[in-house]
Amino acid sequence: MLRPLFVALAMLVTAGCAGAGDEGGGETGTGGTGPITFVTGRDTTAYLQPLLDRWNQAHPAEKVTLLELPEAADEQRAQMVANLQAQSSRYDVLGLDVVWTAEFAENGWIIPLARGSFPLDRFLPPVVETAVYKGKLWAVPYTSNAGLLYYRTDLVKKPPRTWAELRDQSRQIRKKHNIEGYSGQFLAYEGLTVNYSEAVQSAGGEIASRDGTKVTLDPAKGGAALSFLLQGLREGWIPKQSLSYKEEESRLAFQEGRLAFARNWPHAYGPARAELGDKLGVTRLPGLDGPGSSTLGGANLAISSYSKHQQTAQEFIRYFTSLENERRVLTEGSFPPVWTELYDDPALIKRFPYLPVLKESILAARPRPVNANYNQLSLVIASSVAKALNNTSPESADDVAASMKSELEEIIRTQ
Repeated sequence: MLRPLFVALAMLVTAGCAGAGDEGGGETGTGGTGPITFVTGRDTTAYLQPLLDRWNQAHPAEKVTLLELPEAADEQRAQMVANLQAQSSRYDVLGLDVVWTAEFAENGWIIPLARGSFPLDRFLPPVVETAVYKGKLWAVPYTSNAGLLYYRTDLVKKPPRTWAELRDQSRQIRKKHNIEGYSGQFLAYEGLTVNYSEAVQSAGGEIASRDGTKVTLDPAKGGAALSFLLQGLREGWIPKQSLSYKEEESRLAFQEGRLAFARNWPHAYGPARAELGDKLGVTRLPGLDGPGSSTLGGANLAISSYSKHQQTAQEFIRYFTSLENERRVLTEGSFPPVWTELYDDPALIKRFPYLPVLKESILAARPRPVNANYNQLSLVIASSVAKALNNTSPESADDVAASMKSELEEIIRTQ
């Protein structure tokens, strides 16, 4: 049963906008109604405009214009940062990757929001955490994401729950069917940071504390995570070509029948289902001793500090993250919604059979370090792991993890 849009709540109006270090009340909104611009990454499924059209029909004096940025996250961030550093009012609502919350809040580029203005208690709890920084809400969750293990049901009787089972099954399938075993995203970019973080978590460790203020990487567990990948490459059940894979390359390799197993985000399900039909299976990522832990992904909606129409921007965010629209996010955009109840809807589960597994994965997932210098942290992780995987690092796996920890500590210490 679709619920009506949320009743508009009163806005808290203050003069100016508080940065992350401003303790004077925090939850702000400078008022102002009128046309707004929603800036986000490229809409590859063409589902956004119909949702915007519904808003525009009901709000002729507060129409929203969609501004699409490049598909690559780093290019999106670069354009948004350039706009915000110039204190331009061109952008009103920002579609932010969940890892950008701390940076944008710390720099005063977005305004804090009133928690009571949004039904956060009905959202998946880990997803809400990605929108909070230093105890304040800086954005509203819009989509979520968690890594899943895709596998071939015609080749796999029982999906692997551990790395050892993944290794054994991959080797057997490769020998018997001449199909490569497993791949994730192992090119030196954000995807490698995600894959390594998931391996560390799946070995029982973590890279940083939840508040991002302390590096908590245990070199032994970080080394075990790296050894898992190195062993796969040495033994051949992780193909060498996967060192050049991002999400798209690994998706195509799997759905075209060149891989028995692949780690990817939920967006890969639809195309794979179209190609493989009942041969497609989805489960949680495996771990060292049992089911592993994914990295939490997704997008949040924030309001620019320089927007002249912040009241309209907040009302639009409330509309855009409503239960009705979140259902459309899934059914029309194929993106994981943030409302918990949608994952338990029998009709949706029938249409998207992976929803129960995805819900488990999101609830067991961990966010990446919540730190204003996240990009620097990610670069260190990806480059360190890439050197080891490409045999350009002379260090052992444990030593690589220890060196990485020292570099990460230096970034946090000097910020």
